[in-house]
Amino acid sequence: MDEATAWPEQPAKVAGDKGYSAGWIREWLRGHGITPVIAHQKKEKARGGRFDRKTCRRRNVIERCLNSLKWFRRVATRYEKLATHYLGMVTLAIIFRLL
Repeated sequence: MDEATAWPEQPAKVAGDKGYSAGWIREWLRGHGITPVIAHQKKEKARGGRFDRKTCRRRNVIERCLNSLKWFRRVATRYEKLATHYLGMVTLAIIFRLL
């Protein structure tokens, strides 16, 4: 499978925390036409561009949602071997959180 068929749609931005703040990751993303939204570490110089806080906040909302699902042990440890069963457990966890 070549690279053109591997990704049907390429993301416009990729968000990550400071753990992904490496120059080679940023360069790889830019080389593929993807805007990195990764906060710089304190010891690292911010090179070029402004940090997109709005996108970073949206990432935080998703991370909080995933963290709330990890309160359910079956979801966090992934007991189910089949993807359909795991999706069912995630769905039940979401329903339980909404109720």
